[in-house]
Amino acid sequence: MIISLSQLSVGYTLSHPVISDINLELRSGQLACLIGENGIGKSTLLKTLTGFLPKLKGSLLLGNRDIESFSQRELARQVSIVLTQKPDVQNLTIEEIIGLGRSPYTGFFGRLRAEDRKVVDDAIATMRIEKLRGRMIQTLSDGERQKVMIAKALAQETSVILLDEPTAFLDFPSKAETFQTLRRMAHERDKLILLSTHDLELAVRFADCLLEVREGRLKEVSAADVKASMQTIMGS
Repeated sequence: MIISLSQLSVGYTLSHPVISDINLELRSGQLACLIGENGIGKSTLLKTLTGFLPKLKGSLLLGNRDIESFSQRELARQVSIVLTQKPDVQNLTIEEIIGLGRSPYTGFFGRLRAEDRKVVDDAIATMRIEKLRGRMIQTLSDGERQKVMIAKALAQETSVILLDEPTAFLDFPSKAETFQTLRRMAHERDKLILLSTHDLELAVRFADCLLEVREGRLKEVSAADVKASMQTIMGS
């Protein structure tokens, strides 16, 4: 899968785009990290890439198709997203939550077949959350819940996975493990994984591509540039 952005502007009003004139190509098989200050538009961009928000201007292609030409079901088979807010559900086990990722493939009643359950089991194993089996979603810590939501995205079996601050609630070892898992998924399963993060040290270590939002623009930056910025901040 290739995501091609050309003269793309995203935001809520055409007169005041949050990020404008984006020209970028992202390919499967890589982990890309989106960095920048809070409130600068990273979440807005991710929501546009997944079709939650309409683009304001320009071209946004998934493969060779405009994102607006996909039906909701078609798009759900191509792109999955994990947002930072807690899921507004209770009284579901983690297996049931992760099983919701199979909804683009199940019938009207959403019954999981044997092959769907196998995908759910694989997602649980990949995220190393076997010990959470049988737990209700409302009993989990923020960090545990975030891992379950990433597993749900994996179970959706999309070519593209977008994550908004996926390590926000995790301790440092869990942050590093999550980055490592996502990088391995991108490489071994040929997925395009794009995540926003403030964990610059881990982004530099694990990302194949670093994208910075600054002053209403998006550009690719080098690991050396990010390291220099980190040293400047630490020294100030």
